[in-house]
Amino acid sequence: MSSPTPAPGTAAAPHVVEDCLGFVQLLSDGTVRRSTDYSMLRPTGRVPSDSDLPVRWKDVVYDDTHGLRLRMYRPTNAGVGKKKKLPVLVYFHGGGFCLFSFEVTSFHAGALRLATELPALVLSVDYRLAPEHRLPAALDDAESVFSWLRAQATPSSAAAAGADPWLAESADFARVFVSGDSAGGNISHHVAVRHGSEGGLALAPLRLAGCVMLWPYFGGEEPTPSEAACPADQVMGPALFDQLWRLALPAGANKDHPFANPFAQGSIPLSDLGAAFPPVLVVDPDQDPLHERVVDYVARLKAAGKAVELVVFAGQGHGFFVTEPCGEASDELIRVIRRFVHGA
Repeated sequence: MSSPTPAPGTAAAPHVVEDCLGFVQLLSDGTVRRSTDYSMLRPTGRVPSDSDLPVRWKDVVYDDTHGLRLRMYRPTNAGVGKKKKLPVLVYFHGGGFCLFSFEVTSFHAGALRLATELPALVLSVDYRLAPEHRLPAALDDAESVFSWLRAQATPSSAAAAGADPWLAESADFARVFVSGDSAGGNISHHVAVRHGSEGGLALAPLRLAGCVMLWPYFGGEEPTPSEAACPADQVMGPALFDQLWRLALPAGANKDHPFANPFAQGSIPLSDLGAAFPPVLVVDPDQDPLHERVVDYVARLKAAGKAVELVVFAGQGHGFFVTEPCGEASDELIRVIRRFVHGA
């Protein structure tokens, strides 16, 4: 249906130019309508509640300037305290840089499981979303999280800023992992690259012990065979991914921007990354349209001499830990991550 013709001398009313699943609408005048009601996105199968697992959680502000928070999870049955420190898993949620929050049921359920079953201190992070805040906002927020965590690990800074007692009592700052699913996997890549590059993200006295990337959200202008073969009506497919990139990338950029394509012109070559670049675990569902991009990413890491482990989940699609956080595949995923974290 065409828009009504404005009366002479009046401006046309703003109209929707992008509608992303009804959650985000970009209007022709640049304004954004956003819904944060994700209640209809209930995961399938059983979902653990707070009372099901021996874990406590709380919300913490890590960036006062932008009012950004993270949700900290601490297991209560792991003998935590001065005698037993836990690895710290900094987790960035997926959503194409445009959607979701750590408060979404699926992400909360997954964090509960990770904290309890690894065990680990899990910091589930919110970051600024596009299109209100296009990239590199999310990547800069990830740096802010690690700057905040570094201050917590530095006695003089922690005392001045107000040390968090859970971190002071339980965190092993020599075993910090950056992790995330989909867009969170992309963020994890960029944190690791910034840390591994000369003059990049300094973390001492923290030690970045590893990077856990779950079906990382990468893109490129040339479609891969798995993207080209994806049915047009598949929700978690190239059509949605392309739309999310349009909303998230800097205005005028295409999918061969370094934020989307880690091998595009302008990206830091993997061979230039130093010893600070951590070991990497990459989880790849073989039914994911991004499957071939992930396999290529791992191959290039190996060719650059980086320590990387690829674990392929046969028959699974993009985001299976989010859609079914207590399914059999997610059970195995927890085991894979536990082996990597406690063997790093």
